[in-house]
Amino acid sequence: MKTKALLAAAMLLLLQTVVTAQQRIKVLTFNIYHGEAHYERGTSNLQKIAAVINEHQPDFVAMQEVDSMTNRTARFNNGQRIDIVKELAALTKMNGYFAKAIDYDNGGYGEGVLTKKPATVTRYALPIPKGGEGRAMLQVQQKLANGRTIVFAGNHLCHEFDVNRIDQIKTVDSITQKSAYPVILAGDWNFVPGSAEYAIITKNFKDAAVVKGKPEATFPYTAPKIRLDMVFLSNNAKWKVIDVAVLKNDASDHMPVLVTLELE
Repeated sequence: MKTKALLAAAMLLLLQTVVTAQQRIKVLTFNIYHGEAHYERGTSNLQKIAAVINEHQPDFVAMQEVDSMTNRTARFNNGQRIDIVKELAALTKMNGYFAKAIDYDNGGYGEGVLTKKPATVTRYALPIPKGGEGRAMLQVQQKLANGRTIVFAGNHLCHEFDVNRIDQIKTVDSITQKSAYPVILAGDWNFVPGSAEYAIITKNFKDAAVVKGKPEATFPYTAPKIRLDMVFLSNNAKWKVIDVAVLKNDASDHMPVLVTLELE
């Protein structure tokens, strides 16, 4: 009996080791249109966005077009300027982080990230050699339940000039290539597969939707024609893409993309 009990305990320990070695991760990228319902102007979309997050329970959320305490947010929040990331963190019970890319309308505008567990955060300003709207990358670093550390970064590249986007994607690639940890890049990239920018990032990263064989258009919601919202996985780790889903949600003109992964 004692031998059988020891054998059972050993098998359980082995099973737990295998399970923890493969860490499942859910990530969501969502251009949230500064917190206003795109198809119902003058109305907040935060409840809809929070409902998506609460339904799917991602570990990391990258949000683009994020306002913080702007006069614009007051126009659809009963006259009160709001911190969108703070509001969504409260609605989803997640940790919220904001990286300002530009001063805007008496507040800030940039990137937001939500995480299930607290994370170490770094903001990087991205180059704009042609001028135009400033951009930033918001990077978080976190230790997973199995003890491994990963990096997750949210991005929203320039929509105005090719030169800016090329420099920005080169900078994103350069920064993340210095990481000793697996990296997930998510965002509204403002470029499409087949572009010069896409060729640059896919030298060192895999397109999760292509790996899964499920690339779908994400923009615009009413008649999706192009895929701007993508998740990339670093080549310095072994990833298994379990699922990629473009979620049919009309809170914004972009549809959110949910990617379920295993990190081996």
